[in-house]
Amino acid sequence: MRSGRRAEGAGWLGAIVFSSCLFLMLLTGCAQQPQRYVTDVLNAMTPVKDQGKAQTCWVYAMLAAIETEHIMKGDSVNLSAAYVEKMLEQEPDVPKSHRGMGITLIEMIHKYGVTQYDAMPTVDTPLPRFTFMYGMEYTMQEFARSVCAPDEYVPLTSSARYPYYQEVELDVPDNWTHARFLNVPMDTLLSRTERAVRQGHGVCWESKEHSMAVVGLAHDDEGQLYFIMKNSWGDHPPYGGLDYLSFNTFRSKTLAVCMPRETFFEK
Repeated sequence: MRSGRRAEGAGWLGAIVFSSCLFLMLLTGCAQQPQRYVTDVLNAMTPVKDQGKAQTCWVYAMLAAIETEHIMKGDSVNLSAAYVEKMLEQEPDVPKSHRGMGITLIEMIHKYGVTQYDAMPTVDTPLPRFTFMYGMEYTMQEFARSVCAPDEYVPLTSSARYPYYQEVELDVPDNWTHARFLNVPMDTLLSRTERAVRQGHGVCWESKEHSMAVVGLAHDDEGQLYFIMKNSWGDHPPYGGLDYLSFNTFRSKTLAVCMPRETFFEK
């Protein structure tokens, strides 16, 4: 009987300890916490948007890069991804998924134009005939030329399969317009991307799975370096719609980068 009571008491005590630990975990958030980053550079940007179920992250990423570039120069544009998504319906070669690349966005806006976000915030908004900026009226194509020249951005890649410093066509389904990319060593691509961000420029980054705009630089407690990425999945926690891409992941995952041509070739 004594041993039975001791066992019974031990079980009762164990239950109390377990319940107390569970309560403390909930109270103090002992579950896995978001990683802490220290911001070194954070460039100006428009509000984070949400691509929803569409597979058009490349549209949002490249437009975000163009927006940051304009803000850096003292201008202000907030561009409509929905307008571009609607225009894609006219493209006979576009995949059913509507996937593409940053340079595809440049080609699309110079073919169909672009408009302000407020003029067409969703694909269900009626197509506007004109867009307005600072009291001026523009056609969609005129407005596109005012925010981005056809050759303003250079598409870049890094692959040992091809000769460096030559233009190559990336053989991936997302490159359905058969755009050509300047192939450079990864060290060069990484350092030029970092330099562009430090100077406040807009940059579009792409892997085989996703595209985001690069808007800043950060490091963690161990000194590891990261690019701060503007995502297109809404302004959700833990970082308000931003994400962090380590330099190591950049090296292993980068498919392409699109940045202002003058910035890349600057000495």
